[in-house]
Amino acid sequence: MGKVTGFLEYGRSERPYRPVEERVGHWREFVEPLGDRATRKQAARCMDCGIPFCHDGCPVNNQIPDWNDLVYRNDWREALENLHSTNNFPEFTGRICPAPCEEACVLNINDDPVTIKTIECAIVDRGFEEGWVRPRPTAVRTGKRVAVVGSGPAGMAAAQQLARAGHHVVLMEKEDRIGGLLRYGIPDFKMEKHLIDRRMAQMAAEGVVFRTGAHVGVNVDAEELVATHDAVVLAGGAEAPRDLTGTPGRELDGIHFAMEFLPQQNRINAGDPAPADRIDAAGRKLVVIGGGDTGSDCIGTSTRQGARRIVQLEIFDEPEEEPNLDLVWPYWPRRLRISSSQQEGSEQLYEIETTAFLGDGAGRVRALATRQVRFRPGEGFVPVPGSEGEIEADLVLLAMGFAGPVRHGMIEDLGVALDARGNVQADTESYRTSRDKVFVAGDMRRGQSLVVWAIREGRQCANAVDAYLTGRPSELPR
Repeated sequence: MGKVTGFLEYGRSERPYRPVEERVGHWREFVEPLGDRATRKQAARCMDCGIPFCHDGCPVNNQIPDWNDLVYRNDWREALENLHSTNNFPEFTGRICPAPCEEACVLNINDDPVTIKTIECAIVDRGFEEGWVRPRPTAVRTGKRVAVVGSGPAGMAAAQQLARAGHHVVLMEKEDRIGGLLRYGIPDFKMEKHLIDRRMAQMAAEGVVFRTGAHVGVNVDAEELVATHDAVVLAGGAEAPRDLTGTPGRELDGIHFAMEFLPQQNRINAGDPAPADRIDAAGRKLVVIGGGDTGSDCIGTSTRQGARRIVQLEIFDEPEEEPNLDLVWPYWPRRLRISSSQQEGSEQLYEIETTAFLGDGAGRVRALATRQVRFRPGEGFVPVPGSEGEIEADLVLLAMGFAGPVRHGMIEDLGVALDARGNVQADTESYRTSRDKVFVAGDMRRGQSLVVWAIREGRQCANAVDAYLTGRPSELPR
């Protein structure tokens, strides 16, 4: 370890945000780096605790104490090498991962963990600034052809690893730009898209071929794709949104899925013209149904568009600000987490169920009929008598998560087996589906999850595909 008494000498210090009144006026990232000296102090807080519980908390198995020590000793380049040995895209995770590693940190027993995510982001950003991040093309080609379907973090990770193993890789994306939800789901103020573009440049130099506008099962025949490649990796994500089907008034105008709303603004920010059917929160009384990250992204986007009022509904109860970590550490605790978007101006209401959408007589939503509920084990959500009410809204965004992959099209055409939850069935060793030559990784296999899990599955799937294609154990890291 670097500084034996570091965790005693230095307190936790996180990256600050730009002031609310400034940042809501633009779409750029607003998190301020700590700077090299302050970051090295934070790295010095790592205890080298003997049993690195942070490893267990990190799905990609980042060697966190190792690169903390390297940063403290000012060896940033070696820290970058170490970080890249387990994570293809730390600039993504350093911005949008919720940092389960920090919840598992030994110092979190006192609710004061090492700022692992901040240090990770500083390492990779320094690497790009110094020109240390370069293409790593292989000198030997296998002649094997692999199609990776879906260019989110799982697909990107699998494609890069397989190209480095010497295979000819085409990364296919149904949209007009590479990146999946990183491109069109995550707002620019959380992650600017030039970060994707510079990784694409590295991957192209390593041999990855990008093919956009290629919607397998729609304008690309799925069976032909399998027939013309030695392996196919399905990494299309879990894009089927949860709905309030059956709720009276669901058909009213002004009610949209979050993923109908968020991509429009990202496209506009990228220079595309505003669509004729643009969903604009400017001047609107908005209700966001769903209390997770997607709901927060809707809030931040709507705030910047100029929403008049924003109310966010969550069906579960309000978590504690300070949970009893003695009961849950090193596992992920359920705690009250106020996002940067929520801080910018919105109301959060808990234990609220929408019973109906009310119209204005002209076919547009004007309000939500609601009631309070309490969750009781074995009974589900039980209404509270006399708690009925209304919330005014002329725009409603449904951000209740995703029910799994879209089955119509590619999945149905390929006839791959599904698990009990409706995801494409495969284990975490072979990543093979029920179809020969067809593999699956990321949210399409495990269901809605985190960017860090997607990268892990993409890497592990690449290892399995490489072993399948070469007939020997793969040298790609898992």
